[in-house]
Amino acid sequence: MSMIEALIQELEQEAQTTRRVLERVPGDKLGWKPHAKSMSLGQLAMHVATTPGGVSEVVRKSPFDASNFAQPNTTNAAELLPALDQGIAKAKENLRAIGDAGLGNMWRVVQGDRELMTMPVGAAVRSIMLNHWYHHRGQLSVYLRELNVPVPSIYGPSADENPFAETQTAAAVSA
Repeated sequence: MSMIEALIQELEQEAQTTRRVLERVPGDKLGWKPHAKSMSLGQLAMHVATTPGGVSEVVRKSPFDASNFAQPNTTNAAELLPALDQGIAKAKENLRAIGDAGLGNMWRVVQGDRELMTMPVGAAVRSIMLNHWYHHRGQLSVYLRELNVPVPSIYGPSADENPFAETQTAAAVSA
């Protein structure tokens, strides 16, 4: 399997988990913030929905000028899942366009004339597209907890959802 196809496989698997988190975002709380310095729930949820597509797009541009970066936002929770679907489709398209050979190309981020960072495209995909996405998805799960919304299973049971419970019960009954 090519490196790009392995990244796409991971992206697809994680998109299922991300979908479960975004499905729980309460539409009537999108303006809520846990702290004055924090993103609102709507900003964070839309950021989570759009990160793979947005980051995969900008890593194809070098140098990328970050001067005009605007944090995405929504005032309608119904926009989240379509944004995720569009972002995943865009990320898959962009990753295939980058290809295995393109992962070694250098990607530069600038702000006007100032260089902010340089790294291989593959490192940007791993750290900024994927790891950054997982980080904010985890942050979103904390927002849900603070709003008393049941948190879905992400990599295992949460306090609200245990995908292994039925399997354990079925195994115990058949034993």
